[in-house]
Amino acid sequence: MSHFRPVPLEFATRLINHGPTIMVTSRSKDGEKKNIMTAAWSTLVEFDPPRLVVVINKDSYTRELLEESGVFAVCVPAAHFIDTVYGVGSTTGKVEDKFSSFGIETVASPELDIPVIEKGCVAWLECRLLPEPGPQDRYDTCFGEVISAAADERVFKDGLWDFNKDNINLHTIHHLGGGTFVMSGDMISAK
Repeated sequence: MSHFRPVPLEFATRLINHGPTIMVTSRSKDGEKKNIMTAAWSTLVEFDPPRLVVVINKDSYTRELLEESGVFAVCVPAAHFIDTVYGVGSTTGKVEDKFSSFGIETVASPELDIPVIEKGCVAWLECRLLPEPGPQDRYDTCFGEVISAAADERVFKDGLWDFNKDNINLHTIHHLGGGTFVMSGDMISAK
């Protein structure tokens, strides 16, 4: 049973506004080929409609597929998925099918039919590529408009993250370099 529930677009930006490591999935235009990569550089650029940017090297297989199809997804991995996250980020999809090699299960996103990960991740956002030839070519920045999003209700509810000691394996991770990560920490609230 999936614990994922749709996230209203007004809250979709909260899924990555804290800077987690992400996994980007892509597919060919005909849907026959797919790939996944790990990325540490992403950020929000607009709230309404929700838009984001991810740095994806122009030589990567993910970039090739997303430019062909015009779609991609951002999946937010959980702490218990760390070995897979690191392994996926250390290999290329041009050589092997990383979904098969790492045993990654996917479901099709509801609007754009992109492979998204629920088992091992705590959120996903399906995006339509917003072609920006200048920044895309010069700086490898790929802009996307979020079309729909979903998150694991055990850790994201009512539009907010709920990281606590009871769901520590579902905390997001943040890459520090060289295979070292930190997890989202204790939450505190402002008065």
